[in-house]
Amino acid sequence: MQENLFGEQQGFRPLAARMRPANLDEYVGQSHLVGPGKPLRRAVEQGQLHSMILWGPPGVGKTTFARLLANLGDLSFETVSAVLSGVKDIRAIVERAKDRKRGEGRDTLLFVDEVHRFNKSQQDAFLPHIEDGTFIFVGATTENPSFELNSALLSRTRVYVLKNLSDDDILQLLNRALSSQEGLGGRFTVEQSELDLVAAASGGDARRALNILEVATDLAEPDADSSARITRDHLEQVLQTSLRRFDKGGDVFYDQISALHKSVRGSDADGSLYWLCRMLDGGCDPLYVARRLARIASEDIGNADPRALQISMDAWEAQERLGTPEGELALAQAVTYLAMAPKSNAVYKAFNQCMADIRNDPDYDVPVHLRNAPTKLLKSMGHGDEYRYAHDEPEAFAAGESYLPEAIHQRRYFRPVNRGLEIKLLEKQGRLDEWNRKSPRKRYSQN
Repeated sequence: MQENLFGEQQGFRPLAARMRPANLDEYVGQSHLVGPGKPLRRAVEQGQLHSMILWGPPGVGKTTFARLLANLGDLSFETVSAVLSGVKDIRAIVERAKDRKRGEGRDTLLFVDEVHRFNKSQQDAFLPHIEDGTFIFVGATTENPSFELNSALLSRTRVYVLKNLSDDDILQLLNRALSSQEGLGGRFTVEQSELDLVAAASGGDARRALNILEVATDLAEPDADSSARITRDHLEQVLQTSLRRFDKGGDVFYDQISALHKSVRGSDADGSLYWLCRMLDGGCDPLYVARRLARIASEDIGNADPRALQISMDAWEAQERLGTPEGELALAQAVTYLAMAPKSNAVYKAFNQCMADIRNDPDYDVPVHLRNAPTKLLKSMGHGDEYRYAHDEPEAFAAGESYLPEAIHQRRYFRPVNRGLEIKLLEKQGRLDEWNRKSPRKRYSQN
């Protein structure tokens, strides 16, 4: 075993593992689920555990919570990873759980990490054992369960959404790690400003925050009083970046976001790439940048080049799948494409105006000719009468028809610009307007 700077033998349990909570009061974050009086907390405290799916990003405490449930319920803890395991492993766990229940009268909690990676048949293998109480099933996923998990499995579990930890949550955890005997035992000192930067760099990931702190302890040198100080330089070495450049909660962060957005809007590929790299180099979460690029694609490019949104989403997916640094090149590809794409804010303006009108206008009824008529009663009330099926009309366009409520039927929200693909949309809009103007079958008299 290696010795640390204080001459003590180092164990092999990482700080993040040593800081796992022993009770719900030590569990950091997710107060919307396990705060005082919350239903999930009451279920745990009353011993009424049930099978569940924990959905949330990495490092927010899914595995920790599952272990905590097992400890509090005096359950045997079994874990299986969807990446490494198959049906054979599930069968072995089922047999152990049954033997344990028969022989010891002790229940089992089965924690399935990355459950969304199991295929349908593998997910189905859990169902009978969840139903007969062989084990309490706790699945963890970073993907939307509605899309990635079988409906049969979802119907037998409750889904709980875990959120990214706040900076305050991370700071609470860091301070406990510094002071507790299970953690660093008060052997290191860190200024509050440095802890704030660790919290910002963690991106709401508790494991990442504790890993940063732990690696920094290897760089700290003991003082005369046998304590050691972790400095900003130590943290910068750990992160391989200059923390002076980036402050997630401060003005510099928002200024750089603003500079990136305005550079793309201004069609400056070099400026866009520069500010992207500044943010990544400063420790910004690449997935945050990916979300912003998707927004920019709709807000500033829109239908002038619809491919911009798809390229942004592809870059987002590449970052999620590949991580850093491989995924960051996809972000660079997206940001330069967005910068050079033709620009239009027509969709952005139309959406904002329409939302504002809906908030201020009365709740207009759906015009009768557009209403659904699934029953004889509704048909007898005229629902759907005089509806014109566009595919049966010349050019698949029902000239003179209106799809807005009568009181506002003359409003125009979407106004394409004379750039990029919207040139074609503008031309088509003009043709449709002309056909409407000449049509003898106008829905409303002033159409």
